[in-house]
Amino acid sequence: MPGQGLPLHVATLLTGLLECLGFAGVLFGWASLVFVFKTEHYFEELCEPNAGLMGNATGQADCKAQDERFSLIFTLASFMNNFMTFPTGYIFDRFKTTVARLIAIFLYTCATLIIAFTSAGSAVLLFLAMPMLTVGGILFLITNLQVGNLFGKHRSTIITLYNGAFDSSSAVFLIIKLLYEQGISLRASFIFLSVCSAWHVGRTFLLMPRGQIPYPLPPNYSYGLCSRDSTTEKKDTAESKKLDLQSQEFLSPKEEIPGPGPLEEPRSFRSYVFSRRFVWHLVWLSVIQLWHYLFIGTLNSLLTNLAGGDRALVSSYTNAFAITQFFGVLCAPWNGLLMDRLKQKYQKEARKTGSSASAAALSSAVPSLALTSLLCLGFALCASVPVLPLQYGTFILQVISRSFLYGGNAAFLTLAFPAEHFGKLFGVVMALSAIVSLLQFPIFTLIKGPLQNNPFYVNLTLVLVTLLTFVHPFLLRRECRGEGAPPAAP
Repeated sequence: MPGQGLPLHVATLLTGLLECLGFAGVLFGWASLVFVFKTEHYFEELCEPNAGLMGNATGQADCKAQDERFSLIFTLASFMNNFMTFPTGYIFDRFKTTVARLIAIFLYTCATLIIAFTSAGSAVLLFLAMPMLTVGGILFLITNLQVGNLFGKHRSTIITLYNGAFDSSSAVFLIIKLLYEQGISLRASFIFLSVCSAWHVGRTFLLMPRGQIPYPLPPNYSYGLCSRDSTTEKKDTAESKKLDLQSQEFLSPKEEIPGPGPLEEPRSFRSYVFSRRFVWHLVWLSVIQLWHYLFIGTLNSLLTNLAGGDRALVSSYTNAFAITQFFGVLCAPWNGLLMDRLKQKYQKEARKTGSSASAAALSSAVPSLALTSLLCLGFALCASVPVLPLQYGTFILQVISRSFLYGGNAAFLTLAFPAEHFGKLFGVVMALSAIVSLLQFPIFTLIKGPLQNNPFYVNLTLVLVTLLTFVHPFLLRRECRGEGAPPAAP
C-alpha cells in the first residue's frame, strides 16, 4: 500500500466503521424503540377498553392488537432487510458506489424524517418508514464492504468487522430511548439522524470511489478526494483484473483456489441452487435467522409478560438487551479467525497427505457451522424458559449466535461455490431466508391468540426444528472426507 494513500485509506476505513456502527443496522434495536412508541401511545386505540387492568410497559395491559401491529412492522422491515439484498447488490454492481450511496441516503433521510414527524395519530406511516430505513442501511453496508480491498491481507478481518458493526448499530435505538427518558423528544433524535445525511453525502464524494474499489489493489490507486476523474478509476480497475489473472497464472497445482471441489466441467448457476449443499445451507440460515427475528420482534411483549407489566423492569431488561447488542462488533471477528486458522491447518495437512486442498478449505467451515447451531440451540432453550433473570443469559447467547451467523454464511458461500456465482447465490439465499422469516408474524399471532400468551408449544416445536441445523455441518463434514481422500495409487 503506498504510504501516500495510507491516511486516505485509514480515513475511509474509520468513517465507514462509524457509518455502519451508527446507521446501517439500527432496525435490530427495535425493542428499545417499541418501548418509546408505547409510551407515546402509538396504536393504543387498538386496545380494548378493559385492557387497563393488568399493566404493560406504559402502565396499561399487555395489549394483543397493539403488540401484533408492532410485530407486523418489524416482520416487514426485517423481510426487506434480507429480501432486498439481491436487488440492492445489483444496483451497486450496475450503477457503482456513488449512485448506490445516493439512493441509500435518500431512503434513509426520508425514513428518519417520516419517523420524526409521525405521531400516535399517524403511526401507520411506520409501515413505510421502517422498511425504507432498513433498505438504506443495507446499501450503506454493501457499499462499505469494498473498503476491505484497500488493505490487502487484512481484507477479511475488515469485512467481518463491518458486519459486526452492522449488528452493533442496534444500540442506536437504545441511545434514543435513554435520551427520551432524559427529556429529549423522539422528533429531535430522528431530525438529528436526518441532518447526518449531510455527512453521508460528504463522505460519498470525498472518501469513496465513484465506481468500485478493485481487488487486488493496483499501484497508485486513487479515489474520492484524490481521484482526478472517473477514467482514472476505470484504468485502475482494468489493471486490477490483469493483476488478478497474473496471480492465478503463478499458482502451483497444489495451491488450489477454494471452490466446490476438484477440477470439473463448469456447472450452471441453477445446478448449484438445487444442490444438496445449498439447500441444507438455506435450511441452516433460515431456521437460525427465524429464531433471531422472532425474538427481537416480540421481545417487548415477552418482557412485559415476564415482568408482570412492571414498566421499570421492562425498561431495565430492554436496556440490558440493547447493551449486549453493541458487543456484536467484538464477537464477529472471532468466527472469521477460527475459520482462517482451521483453513491454514487443514490445507497444510492436505499438502502432506496429497488430498484436495479445496476440500480441506471447505472443512474449515464445519466447526463454524456447528458452533453457530450450538449457540442458537442454547439461545433458543434459554428464551423458552419463562424465567426473567435467565434472559440475561439469553441476551448474551443471542448476540454471539447472531454475530457468528452472517459472517459464517458469507464465508461458507465463498468456500463452497465458485466465485463467479457468489453474488447471485448470496442474494438468493438471503431472499429465500427472508420469505421464511415472514413466519414470525403468524407465529406471534398464534401465541397471542389460540395459545393465550403461552409460547411453550411453539418454542418446543422451534427447538426441535433447530436440531435440523446440525444436519448441515454433519453432511458437509462427510462430503469433505469423501472429496479429501488422496487419489488411489495406479
